[in-house]
Amino acid sequence: MRAAGREIGLGHRDHPLLGRTVLDTATGRTGVLRAICPEPDGTAVCTGSAFRPGSGPPVAWLAPVGGGVEWTTEPEAIREVAG
Repeated sequence: MRAAGREIGLGHRDHPLLGRTVLDTATGRTGVLRAICPEPDGTAVCTGSAFRPGSGPPVAWLAPVGGGVEWTTEPEAIREVAG
C-alpha cells in the first residue's frame, strides 16, 4: 500500500483507503480508517482560527467497525480488507 498522500488540511493526509475497512497488521484488528495525521504532541497549537498540527510522524487513526474506541497504528501497517 502506498504511503499517505497530499496534505488535505489541519495536518491530515489523503489516503486511498480513508473511510474503508482495513486490517491493522500490527494488532490483527480490523477497523475503518478515519484519518492519517500527526499524533498529538506538545507542539500542536490552536489559537482562534489558526491551527498548527503536531510535528510528529503521521499515524493512522482507526475505529472499530460499528463504533467504539479509536486506536492508532503506523500507516504502513494498514491493508485493505477484501469484500
